Amino acid sequence: MGKLPSSSSLLNGRRNLSILYPYFFSSSFNTIATHIESLSKDSMPVRGLQKKHDRFHNLNGALSLFNKMIDECPKPSIVEFSILLQAIVRMKHYALVVFLGSQMELRGVSHNAYSLTILINCFCHLGKVDFGFSVLGKMLKLGFEPNVVTLSTLINGLCNQSRVSQAVDLFYEMIEKGYRPDSFACNTVLNGLCKSGNTGRAVRMKHYALAISLGSQMELWGVSHDVYSFNILINCFCQLGKVDFGFSVLGKMLKLGFEPDVVTLSTLINGLCNQSKVSQAASLFDEMIKKGCRPDSVAYNTVLNGLCKTGNPGRAVKFLRTMNERGFEPNIRAYSTLIDCLCKNGLLNEALDLFSEVKVKGIRPNIVIYNCLIHGMCNSGQQQEATKLLNEMVGNKVSPDIFTYNILIDAHCKEGTISEAVNIFNAMRKQGVKPDVVTYNIVVDAWCKERLISESLDMVHTMRKQGIEPDVVTYSTLVDAHCKEGRVSEAEDIVDTMRKEGIEPDVVTYNILVDAYCKERSISKAVDTIATMRKQGVEPDVVTYNIFIDALCKNGMVSEAECIVDTMRKQCIEPNFVTYRTLMLGMCQLGRVSTACELLRKMVTSGEVPDLMTISILLDDFCKRGKLDEALEFFQAMRNSGLKLDTDSYSVVIDALCKAGQIEVAKELFHELSVNGLKPNVYTYDIVINGLCKEGLLDEAYQLFRSMGDNDCLPVGCCYNVMIQAFLRNSYTSKATELLTEMVGKGFCADLCTATLFVDLILQSNESILI
Repeated sequence: MGKLPSSSSLLNGRRNLSILYPYFFSSSFNTIATHIESLSKDSMPVRGLQKKHDRFHNLNGALSLFNKMIDECPKPSIVEFSILLQAIVRMKHYALVVFLGSQMELRGVSHNAYSLTILINCFCHLGKVDFGFSVLGKMLKLGFEPNVVTLSTLINGLCNQSRVSQAVDLFYEMIEKGYRPDSFACNTVLNGLCKSGNTGRAVRMKHYALAISLGSQMELWGVSHDVYSFNILINCFCQLGKVDFGFSVLGKMLKLGFEPDVVTLSTLINGLCNQSKVSQAASLFDEMIKKGCRPDSVAYNTVLNGLCKTGNPGRAVKFLRTMNERGFEPNIRAYSTLIDCLCKNGLLNEALDLFSEVKVKGIRPNIVIYNCLIHGMCNSGQQQEATKLLNEMVGNKVSPDIFTYNILIDAHCKEGTISEAVNIFNAMRKQGVKPDVVTYNIVVDAWCKERLISESLDMVHTMRKQGIEPDVVTYSTLVDAHCKEGRVSEAEDIVDTMRKEGIEPDVVTYNILVDAYCKERSISKAVDTIATMRKQGVEPDVVTYNIFIDALCKNGMVSEAECIVDTMRKQCIEPNFVTYRTLMLGMCQLGRVSTACELLRKMVTSGEVPDLMTISILLDDFCKRGKLDEALEFFQAMRNSGLKLDTDSYSVVIDALCKAGQIEVAKELFHELSVNGLKPNVYTYDIVINGLCKEGLLDEAYQLFRSMGDNDCLPVGCCYNVMIQAFLRNSYTSKATELLTEMVGKGFCADLCTATLFVDLILQSNESILI
C-alpha cells in the first residue's frame, strides 16, 4: 500500500489520488453492495428530501429510484443524485453509497464538490478516514475547492479514530489557509480532545488544556458558543481539578441566555465529587431538581458514588431512598456502589438488606454485588455464609470470576484453614477459572506463615508449570519466610535468583533483608544492603530507617541513631511515631530521660502525636527499673506538651507511686483523672485500694471500693480479695466474712492468699467463722 498524502499536501493540491480510492470505486465492490442490499429489509425513514422524486421510504425504494435515474437519458444532474445519496447516508448505508458513487462515475455522471463530500463522510463513518483523504485529493485534482464542511468531516473522522493530534493539526492548518471554522468544526475538535481514548494521564491533561485554549479562541474566529461547547469546556476544567473555573463557564452560559442542561449540571456534580466536595455536589443536585431539570442516572450515581467514596454510608442510603421518592428507580450500578460502600464500612447486615431489596425488585444481581458481599462476609469471619452465597451465585447463573475465588482463598488462608483454601483453589481450576499470580501469592504467603516453606516452594513450582511467573511479591514472601526461620543465606540466594530472572527487588524485599541482618546484629551487612538498594535505584523508606534505628538503639548506639534521623530529614523522609518511640526507648534505657522528654516535645510540636501505647511502655520501663523520678519527669513533660493521656498512662504512674509509699501523690493523680474527663478502670481502682490498704487507710480504701459503681466500674474478684485481705490482716473478721459472702454471691472466688488467711484464722480460733 502506498503512502497516503498528508493533510498539508492535500490542502495545497500537490498530490494525486491514493491508489486505494480506485479500488473502492471498482466493480469488485459489487459484492459488498449486493450483500448489504440483501440484508436491508427496512431502514430509517428519509428526512429532508423535498424534491419531486422523493418517492421512497426504505432502501429498496431508494435503489429503485437510483436504477431509474441512472438509466434515464439525459441523466439527471449530479445535484439530484447527491440528494439521493444523502438520503441513503441518513439510512446509514455508507458502503452502499460509496458503491453507488462509483457506478455513477462509470455511467458518465461527474461528481461535484458536494457529492465528493458525501463520499468523504461515508468513508469516515466506515472508519476509513485515509480513503476520505484520497477523495479529497481527487477533489483538488478536479479543481474543486473543499469547504469547511468537507474539512470538518475529515476532522471528525480523525477524532473518531482517536487520531486527535492529526485532527488538531488539520483544524489549525485549515484556519491558516483562510477557512473560517464553524461551530461544528470547533465542537468536533473540542469533543475529540476530551475523548482521547486510552491515552496516559499526562496526554489527557494536555488535551484538556488545549481544548480550553481552543474554546477561548472561538470568539476571535467569530464562532459563537452553544450549550454543547460550553459543556465540553466545563468538563475540561473539572478534569483538570479546577471546578471553580467550570462554574465560571456556567455563569457565562447564563449571562448569554443559555439554559444549562442535565449534562452541564452532571459534569459539575462529578467535578465537585472528584474534589471530595460532596455536600456542595448534593446541594447542586437539589438545586437542579428545583429548577425543573430532571437528573439522569449519571447524575444520581455520581452523587451516590461521591457520598460512598467520602465514607458517608448513612447519607448514601438516605440519598438512595430520596431517588426512589422522586420516582427515579436506582439501577444496578447504584445498588452495586452502595453495597460496596456498606461492606467496606463494616455494615454487612445493611448491605444484605439492600441485597434482598435488589432481588425483590426483580433486579438480577451482578458479579460486582456478589463479590462485594462475599468480601464483606469474609472480612467479618463469616466464611461459611460466603460459601453459601457463592453457591447461590452459581445457581443464579452468575459465574464467579478470579476476584471471587481470590477473596475466598485469602479469607481461609488468614483464618489458618489452608486445606479449605486449597479445596477452593482446586475447585476454581475445575470450573475453568485460571488462578493468577495474586491467587498463587495468597497461598504461598499462607504456607510461609505456617512455616511450611517446602510447601510454598512447591506452589511456586506449580505456578511456573502453569505458565505464571512469580513476581516481586512472590519472591519477597519467600525471602521473608526464610529470614524468619533464620535461613538468611538461603534468602540471599532467592534474591540472586530474582535478579537473574529480571525481577528487581523492591523496598519491601530490601527491608526484609535489612531487618534480618539487624536481628543477627550484622549492622555492617545492613549498611551494605541499604547502599546496594540505593545503587539499584530503590530509595529507603521510613520503614528501612526505623529498622536500622531500632537495631542501633538496642546496641546502645543512640547517638548514631540520632544521626540517622538527621539523614532521613535531609532525604525528605519524615520520622514517624515509630521512629520517635524507638529513640525515646533507647534514650531512656541509657538514662537520658531529659533528652527523651525534649524529643517528645519536638515530636508534639512537629504534629507527630505519639501513640499512648508508646507512652505507657516508656513509663512502665522507668517504673520497673525503679526510676520513679525519671518516670514522673517524663509524665510531667507529656502533660506540659498538651498531650491527652489516657487512663492506662495514669495507672502506670499511680501504681509506681503506691509501691514507693507516696500514697498522697498517687491520690492526687487519681482525682486528676475525673478532672481531665477520664474514668478510672478496675485496674486503677485495684492499685489505689491496695495502696491505701498497705498504708493502713482501711476506711478510705473501703469507701473508694464502695464508690466504684459511681463510675460504672463494678468491683471484680481482685478488688474484693484486696479488701478482704486488708480486713483480715487488721482483725476485722466480721467485715471480711461479710465481704467474702458478697463476693461469692456475685460469682467471684477467693484467691490463694485470701483462702490462706481464712484457713489460718480458723486454725487459730479452733472454730469455723463461716457459719
